[in-house]
Amino acid sequence: MWGRIIESMLGLWLVISPFLFGHYPDNRPLWSNDMICGAAVFLLALLSFWWLAWWRFLQYAHLGILAVAAWLIGFGYVHGGYPAVPGAQNDILVGLTLLLLAVIPNHAAQPPPSWRRYAAPQRGGD
Repeated sequence: MWGRIIESMLGLWLVISPFLFGHYPDNRPLWSNDMICGAAVFLLALLSFWWLAWWRFLQYAHLGILAVAAWLIGFGYVHGGYPAVPGAQNDILVGLTLLLLAVIPNHAAQPPPSWRRYAAPQRGGD
């Protein structure tokens, strides 16, 4: 679950980054890209983190972050220009970090299921 926590923090970072990097107000594509992608990352990470999900497929919602991360990398590369503005560099770095984190399963900190079955206390007539 630690991967989902970091992903949700990165989503919040994307939402507040236009204010911190001082994007020009007339640069609508960079503003809207950071806001929409940040909200999408935050929502997908929370849906995957929510273990009481009504539908089993919500446990894999974090895999949707792969698409958002690829978009961030591509957008930062295309929109950044040369030399790249700090906001575009931020999009590329956050996108690369999200690519690394999105492939980590929700229960990565737990031992494999076969080990858990072996280590579980045996019930019986002892």
